[in-house]
Amino acid sequence: MDTVSDNKCFSGRQGVYTHRSAATGTDMTFGLFLPAEAEDGPVPVLWYLSGLTCTHENAMVKAGAQVWAAEHGIALVFPDTSPRGEGVANDEAYDLGQGAGFYIDATETPWAPHFRMESYILRDLPDLLFAKFALDPDRQSITGHSMGGHGALTLAAKSPGRFRSVSAFAPICHPTASDWGRKQFEAYLGSVEAGAAHDATRLLRDGQLDAPLLIDTGTDDQFGDLLKTEALAEAVATRRMEATIRLQKGYDHSYFFVSTFMEDHVAFHAEQLWR
Repeated sequence: MDTVSDNKCFSGRQGVYTHRSAATGTDMTFGLFLPAEAEDGPVPVLWYLSGLTCTHENAMVKAGAQVWAAEHGIALVFPDTSPRGEGVANDEAYDLGQGAGFYIDATETPWAPHFRMESYILRDLPDLLFAKFALDPDRQSITGHSMGGHGALTLAAKSPGRFRSVSAFAPICHPTASDWGRKQFEAYLGSVEAGAAHDATRLLRDGQLDAPLLIDTGTDDQFGDLLKTEALAEAVATRRMEATIRLQKGYDHSYFFVSTFMEDHVAFHAEQLWR
């Protein structure tokens, strides 16, 4: 692991690091905020998964999460959204290829050799983080925006008991029924139906999410038809699970929206992480 940058931030440290990933077979970059409490021992960790076209940097510099994480003594992990570099498959469209890993393990050519973001987030990067930094593996939560919200919901559903709480900003809720999902599942997995195992609405219907849930989506989100929030809300109601789904009047899909409600999300996770 190499340190790209390390800056003091709200009495803690905001670092950026690169490492060789066994999962993707590439060099990967991630951001990590450690609160001041990490100097005295392991702290809880909140994963933030970013959306389409983003890198590790977008949320790290735009979401305003560090101030609230510092207040609650929580670490923040900002992974990249896909493998990158020479020899990594790509596509001219913004919603496929580099920057659009969809947090799944691809099975199809040319994506399969490197596009293994599910394994990277659930196994490869945690192995490194918990070995190198003062983080508590028994106190983890996860959040994300858009494609990253999809990742937060589905990876939590696939890892029962791992994450104490789950939240999302404008997540892609029902990708097998959306143009943000069908295209990617056909490319990465060979069929839309293969994506059922990566569809938050279908996973919730099957009872595969057992953590408290918070979702915020703007009523003026320009991608609202692609998100399918109503499908997830119906699944939550059918399950009668512990969840809060809020439609925020006038907000869109941008980081202005994300930063507005970041304090709420960090506080929501802190309540679970410090129990």
